[in-house]
Formats: sequence, structure tokens, C-alpha cells
Amino acid sequence: MANYIHVPEGAPAVPKFNVTVDENDFRSGALKLMKELRPHWKPSEVKMKCFTDGITNKLIGCYVGNVMQEVVLVRIYGHKTELFVDRENEVKSFRVLQAHRCAPRLYCTFSNGLCYEFLPGTALEPEHIRSPSIFRQIARQLAKYHAIHAHNGWMPRSDLWLKMGKYFSLVPTHFQDPSQNLRFSQEVPNAECLKEEMLWMQQSLSVLGSPVVLCHNDLLCKNIIFNQSAGVTAPPAGEGETALSGHAQLFCATDRTRPGNVKFIDYEYAGYNYQAYDIGNHFNEFAGVNEVDYSLYPGRDLQLMWLRAYLEAYNEHKDQSAEVSHAEVEVLYVQVNRFALASHFFWGLWALIQAKYSTIDFDFLGYAILRFNQYFKMKPEVTALTFP
Repeated sequence: MANYIHVPEGAPAVPKFNVTVDENDFRSGALKLMKELRPHWKPSEVKMKCFTDGITNKLIGCYVGNVMQEVVLVRIYGHKTELFVDRENEVKSFRVLQAHRCAPRLYCTFSNGLCYEFLPGTALEPEHIRSPSIFRQIARQLAKYHAIHAHNGWMPRSDLWLKMGKYFSLVPTHFQDPSQNLRFSQEVPNAECLKEEMLWMQQSLSVLGSPVVLCHNDLLCKNIIFNQSAGVTAPPAGEGETALSGHAQLFCATDRTRPGNVKFIDYEYAGYNYQAYDIGNHFNEFAGVNEVDYSLYPGRDLQLMWLRAYLEAYNEHKDQSAEVSHAEVEVLYVQVNRFALASHFFWGLWALIQAKYSTIDFDFLGYAILRFNQYFKMKPEVTALTFP
């Protein structure tokens, strides 16, 4: 809930510019922003690279020279995303995380987007986040997020059910394209079924005792940046599919035992939510996005190691004993796997809305079907889990 995100006093102000950037013809709008943010750059020398990994927004990297240093990222909000993304809340979350050194610098907002600092490193793939040396860092970084106080003395509450209800109200009842509409009517649960499942989740998950914390809420692989060392820089324009996904080649060639760190990017969905939801959502993302494979969902042994690393770090950040009992890990294991259901359902609704409004070339309807199918497959398995 936006009112609970309290930006610390002294946090840098974020200017807002009355500039609109056309997602299909972005150069002129982006140059107007660079004139404000980088006045020493000559417009004729500014290079721009379009990133292709996102399925919500369009991301443009602006820079000068042959190497992408001091890159300014320009994110253009996707068509109709204001229906399901609270942009004021996003900026507040961004500023809070920046104040706690958990986010890059936010340079400005503009009429239909924002500009922020580029974090050099590798945008991870599903195979990377299974590596113990990497997943322990991810667990510890998420614990740092969850330990942040950003509610100015208020008792934070999750808006998961409120947001899910809003998404449900935005789900289309039909599609204009006959083949798409047929697929929708045959493979997506009907509205009455979806409504019943939402009520069941709210009643059964809200009582599990998962604390409400400041969550990322969208911790998919591409939102995790691994920096092998402080000296890592992005490849020159043209190397790799994109400046972000191209880093995967760099990552694979490195010695994974060397020190590095992980950072999270993209805070559109950040806000107060159940701790177990954020972790369960991340575990669901082990399956990937473009070629989803739920056999990659982490097994019990990997989860228990991940959760122990998380709880040790969370206790440290909360100035509590780093000692974590087996029972604590088991309780969190049950909570996380049950809340993973809510994650599938949430993104299933989201994908149905995107299928109607998004201009991005992605099979959102197919993705919604995958998420709902996995929800119903997981439901009997995770509801059978018992607390120690």
C-alpha cells in the first residue's frame, strides 16, 4: 500500500520532466532527457541500444563512446500498465531501496517512464540461480530487502489480496481474435472458478503467520544482476543479444568461486507483502519465462539450504541471533511453498490483462494458461505439507 512506503529524510530528490518518449520512435524523446541529465553529452554522439528481455516495458540504454560506461537507462512504461502498476509506489520503493544501497540511482521520472543508473554485470538465467554460490547471495540480498523499515511507525499490511482483486476485475471476458478467444474459453478457468480460488487462498494463506515485509515481488532471473567484480563493465554495443543478456556469456566464462555480488533491479511491483510470497515467487521463477519448465522448480534439499541462508541473513539484519533452528527452516518451507500458489495465480491474472492490452510480442495468453495449470497441479501437493 503506497502510504506505507516512507522515503527517508535526506534521500535525494528525483526530478520529473514533462517529456513523453515514443516507444516506437524513442530517440528524440530520449535526447530531451539526456539534455537534462547529461548536458555535456553531444546529441550527435549519443548512442542508444534497445534491450529486448522485458515483457512489461521497453528499456533503452543511452551512452557515448565505444564502451557502455555511465549508461543511462530509459524505461518506457508499457501500454496500459498503469492499470496494474502503481507508479507513485514504484518511485517511493526505488528511493527507499536506493537509500539502503539496494538499488541503482534513480535519475528522474518523465511522463511515461523513468531513468536510472545501469548496473554492470550478468542478468542471470535459470541455470545460474541454482548454483549454491549464487543462490546464497540471492537469499542474503532478499533478506536485506525484507529487513528494511520503510513504514514510518505504521504496522505494514499486505495489499496482495486487494491487488489480486483489482487484477481480477480487469481480466477480459473475451478476445476479438476468434482463435485467441477459443483458447481463452477452453483453457483458462472461468470467472467463477477464479473467484472461488482467490477466496480460498485469502482464507488459507493469510493465517499461516508469514510476516509482512518490504518485498521485491518480481524476482525473476532477469531482475537479478550478478557482478563478478567491481571492475566488470558492459560489453560494447552489438556484442551479445542485448547488453544485459549478453553478460551471460561473460558469466559462463568466469570462475564462479571468485567473489562477486548480486543486485536486484526493476521495482514496479515492490511493496509490502508476505515474506513467504516473495520467496515462493522467486522459486517459481526457477522455471524461466520464455521457455517455462516447472520441472526446474527447486526441490526440497535446495530449498532448505536457500531458506537457511536467508534466515541467517535476515536475523543478522534484524540484530537477532544468527542461529537458525531446523524447525524455523521447516516452517518457512511450508509457508513459501503454499504462497507459491498465490504467485502463480497473481501472474496468471496479470498475463490475461497483458494479453488484451500489451503491444509487446509475447504469448501472454499462453503464459497465463501455464501459470494457472501449475497452480492447480501444485495445490494438492503444497496443501498436504504440514508444519513441524
